[in-house]
Amino acid sequence: MSGAQKILRFTDLKEAGVPWCRMHIDRLERKGKFPKRVRLGPGTIGWVESEIAAFISNAMNARQMDTSDNKQAA
Repeated sequence: MSGAQKILRFTDLKEAGVPWCRMHIDRLERKGKFPKRVRLGPGTIGWVESEIAAFISNAMNARQMDTSDNKQAA
């Protein structure tokens, strides 16, 4: 199947570099600051791997922008 998305479980998020606990991720999701979970069944959730990778990449890019802005202001 081409274009299939991998679903990450909570433990996979940790391995991908997301350092937060479930409660903090829940709060960020509700605020629209973290990718929304996918309900796979009763009591089973996950996150789309490509969305998590994009979230981490965006956070890294924002950090680089902040660093370059600070250097220009100095």
